[in-house]
Amino acid sequence: MTIFLYILFGLMAGVFGGLGMGGGTLLIPLLTIFLGVEQKLSQGINLISFLVMALVSLIIHYKNGYIETKNIWYIIISGVFFSAGGALLASVLPSKILRIGFGVFLCILSIFEIYKVFKSTKNKNIEQKK
Repeated sequence: MTIFLYILFGLMAGVFGGLGMGGGTLLIPLLTIFLGVEQKLSQGINLISFLVMALVSLIIHYKNGYIETKNIWYIIISGVFFSAGGALLASVLPSKILRIGFGVFLCILSIFEIYKVFKSTKNKNIEQKK
């Protein structure tokens, strides 16, 4: 049963990751809550799966012309630098702190997403009235 859940959760994370939502937003809570995987291990599993999903998505988006390459090195260099810093920080923090921080991050992210929905709906209503 556990192997089935790993496969199911991986499938779900892959679909959401391919859609651009970010599979880790779903995968980490699923692994920690339903399978009891430690937070640090869940984040590690997510990072490995993310590399594969990101590579496939990058190739598809590049072929479709959705990748802007101007000034891309600034993003790559800062991303690598801060990823290394985040990994070092995660390695010294207790799992409980990481779990709380990730929960706060998800709450803030959901607030922004709800705000975007209401803002989008409001803008559509204004355009329809014109």
